[in-house]
Amino acid sequence: MQLDGIRVVDLSRILSGPFCSMFLADMGAEVVKIEDVDEGDPIRRQGELRDGFSTYFASYNRNKKSLTLDLRNPDGMAVLRKLIATADVVLNNFRPGVMDRMGLSRAELERLRPGIVSCHITGFGLDGPYRDRPAFDFIAQAMSGFMSVNGAEGEPPLRAAPPITDLVAGAYAAMGICAALVRRQRTGQGEEVAASLTDGMVSMLSFLATNYFATGRLPVRTGNDHALVAPYGLFDAADGQVAIAPSNDQVYFKLLDALGLAELREHPEFRTNADRFARRAAINARINERTRERPIAHWLDVLNGAGVPCGRVLNVREVFDDPQIRHQRMRVTIDIPRHGPCDVLGFPIKFTDDPCRVHRPPPDLGEHTDALLAELGYGREAIGRLRQSRAI
Repeated sequence: MQLDGIRVVDLSRILSGPFCSMFLADMGAEVVKIEDVDEGDPIRRQGELRDGFSTYFASYNRNKKSLTLDLRNPDGMAVLRKLIATADVVLNNFRPGVMDRMGLSRAELERLRPGIVSCHITGFGLDGPYRDRPAFDFIAQAMSGFMSVNGAEGEPPLRAAPPITDLVAGAYAAMGICAALVRRQRTGQGEEVAASLTDGMVSMLSFLATNYFATGRLPVRTGNDHALVAPYGLFDAADGQVAIAPSNDQVYFKLLDALGLAELREHPEFRTNADRFARRAAINARINERTRERPIAHWLDVLNGAGVPCGRVLNVREVFDDPQIRHQRMRVTIDIPRHGPCDVLGFPIKFTDDPCRVHRPPPDLGEHTDALLAELGYGREAIGRLRQSRAI
């Protein structure tokens, strides 16, 4: 696989870091997840539990090994340092400065393992006036501007339902780590990679930010309407709503032809996108008048056939029953020893020649502690002493 031979020491927990290391593990890296001796990653106790096992934890910690260490115990820290000396990547999502206080500054990591890639995922970045603030997804959604543009005009700002800032930061961190590994292969030099929840979402503001840069005007919330294009959004069908996205004039004309509304091509009030945008309610009303005549399935056939992007608004059950999602295997089943089969999310990145796969179930807490310590040179008696002192 793409990252075969790469060892990642993952000190992170909850979501942003585990999401990052999941990508690396799915692509073949050996990810050693360091967990607290007593309870492990808090996400083990979150979400729906089956026989005491969290399916939420399973989805983001497949393909990993679990090593329990008490990092407040000098013996536990000694094990960690010995492990880092064998690693290619060290990942954490602590607040800035915590790694330094643990005695694991960038310089010390480089001393332990020359050429190592270290990655930090934080709320606001490694430096700056907010570096020491605590942050979670909701705070990053609020402070990145993302919440301010989400929702409908005249209504309060709205958060996205999934913990999107954690997921974006984790994906960026994985991309940064892969780039740093490529650089190391070329130069032999290590790198320090940083990603933050807030920066990640700011980078997603897209044209909402660039329009502000150009005009100084704040974007308004537009709900399901597009902030640049009209018509665009959800339209009424005889049995529900259909999402239609004619993103330019060419596709808009295809939409009119497919709806049998070709006479609107030269309508003076709707000739250009600027005209339609200024009269969005009016053009939406004309389209809704026609789409209400037939059911969703009819419009999906007609509009897709005409080259107009459209789709049904699916609930979560419908998503995983959808033939395209099933074909793409975005729901996969893991057989977890002692817990049985567990469905988790599939692989969003596809490789043709060497695809991602589940090659290891999510680990029980500390499942690989003894094996990893033996690999590091600890004998049975030494492991027993570490266990007796609660270092492991």
